[in-house]
Formats: sequence, C-alpha cells, structure tokens
Amino acid sequence: MSLSDSWDVLVLGVVLGSLYAVIAIGYTLVYGVLQLLNFAHSEVFMSGGFGGLIALTLVEPAADPTGPQSVVYVLTGIGAGAVLGGAVAFGLEKAAYLPLRRRNAPRLVFLITAIGASFFLYNLAGKLFGRYPIKMPSMYENKKLFEVFGAPVSVTQFIIVLTGVLMLVTVDLVVNRTKLGSGIRAVAQDPEVASLMGVDIDKVVSRTFVLGGLMGGVAGFLFGTNLQVDYTMGFLPGITAFAAAVLGGIGNVRGAMLGGLTLGVVESFTVELWGDAWRYVGAFAALVLVLMFRPTGLLGERVGRTA
Repeated sequence: MSLSDSWDVLVLGVVLGSLYAVIAIGYTLVYGVLQLLNFAHSEVFMSGGFGGLIALTLVEPAADPTGPQSVVYVLTGIGAGAVLGGAVAFGLEKAAYLPLRRRNAPRLVFLITAIGASFFLYNLAGKLFGRYPIKMPSMYENKKLFEVFGAPVSVTQFIIVLTGVLMLVTVDLVVNRTKLGSGIRAVAQDPEVASLMGVDIDKVVSRTFVLGGLMGGVAGFLFGTNLQVDYTMGFLPGITAFAAAVLGGIGNVRGAMLGGLTLGVVESFTVELWGDAWRYVGAFAALVLVLMFRPTGLLGERVGRTA
C-alpha cells in the first residue's frame, strides 16, 4: 500500500470513526449514570435515519439544488434525525427503564429489557417502513470538495466529520461545563449522595437518555446519507460503537470519542489490507488487545470521575 493510498484509507477511517464516536457517546452516557448497557441504543440510531428520511421525503428536495438549498436540506435531515432519536430514547427510558428503577430491579432485568426493547423497535420499524433498504433523497451533488495530502474528501465525508466534531465538542462542554453536566457527573459518582444534595435523579437520567438519543439520531441520519436506511441498519454500527465505548473506557465521554476514531481507522486499514471479509475481525482484535493490557480501556474513567 502506497503513502497516497494510506491517506485515502485514513480519511475513510476518520469519517467512519466520527460516526462510531457519536454513537458511542449514547452508550457511555447511559452507562455512566445507570451502569446500564443500553443495547436498544442501536435502534435509537436507526430511528434517526428514518427521521431524516421522513423529513426529506416531505420536503421533496429539488432535483438540482443550489448551495443554500442543500444546506437547508442537510440541516432539516439532521434536525429530524435528532428529534426522532431523542424522542425514541426518551420514550424508551420512561416506558422500559423507569419502572424497573422504581422497583429496584436487578441489573440482569435491565439488560434483558434492553435486548427486548431492541428487538421490538427494529421489528416495529420493519413493519412500518418495510424490510428493504431505502435510498435517502439526494440533497446535493456528492463531488470532491478538497484534498488532504492528495486524498479526496467528498461533500458527504466533510459533512459527517464536521457534524461529528461539532457534536462531540458540544456534548463534552455540556458534560463538563453546564448544570446538567454537573448533575450527570454527580449521579455517576454517587447517586445516593447526589439525591441527598437535591439532584433530581429521574430528571437527570431522562435528560441523559435524550442527550444520547439526539447524538444517536444524528449519527443515524449521517449514516443513511452515506449508505441507505433500513430497519436493521443499527445492528452492526451499534455493536461496533459499543466496542468503541469499551475501548475508550466505558462511561468516559472523551474515551468514547477516542475509541470511536481508533476503531474507525483500524477497520478501514483492515479492509484495505485484507479485504472486507476481515472488517470487523480487525476492529474487535484491536479491542481485545487493548483490554488485555488495559482492562479499563484507553482512558478508563467514568463520567463522574472527570469532575
């Protein structure tokens, strides 16, 4: 593989890693405050793809849109994906997890509920939208925008990375600089003490789910613009993003970002060197190797420890 090819693969890896990082934030936020592996987050991601698809279908993008029109279409899709992703995450928390918390259900019950909710949501999407992939309406001409050391960067790739960076910076600021973030970190650190200090645990947990849902919904729309939308689209990206969260240090926001980018780059180079059949083998082999030497992940801190 030549140096120029390496830059091409690196660009693809950063694009893919940006998506994984945004999805992984949802896993790590929920785990930070509840110690819960929310496997239904992959369906929150999927719902964001359908949210953007519905919004753009209603808008009916022009066949040859101008630059400003394209910006409006993209922002419409991002907004719709975020709204539906946040709404699904909110409903999931209220319908599935809140009753369990109030009954002090065992952790295993939460895990089984998450898996059941995942199956319910993706089968519901299959029933509502059909079982075949749907192409996202064209919002712009996906041409080369610029080059990075000779590696072309398309419009779609630029939008994915730019949106991912903005969202990752925003959620990091929210967690570390806002009142909501203080509540999230307090609950993650010690929920009993946080409750005694006047923190509304239910409200913090609900808002954490919504924040993760917004991130997952936007990632679902961005994924759909690059490929297609279908009812099973959340499974493999969701599992890989969960692995990214573990790789970076489950419960650590910045760790999820680092883990997502790492797995995206490793996956891209694995495909380039050994073929698409080895795509996930390389990514999960990297995860296993890191955890062998650093079981807590690359950064290895919970949300509450970053205060």
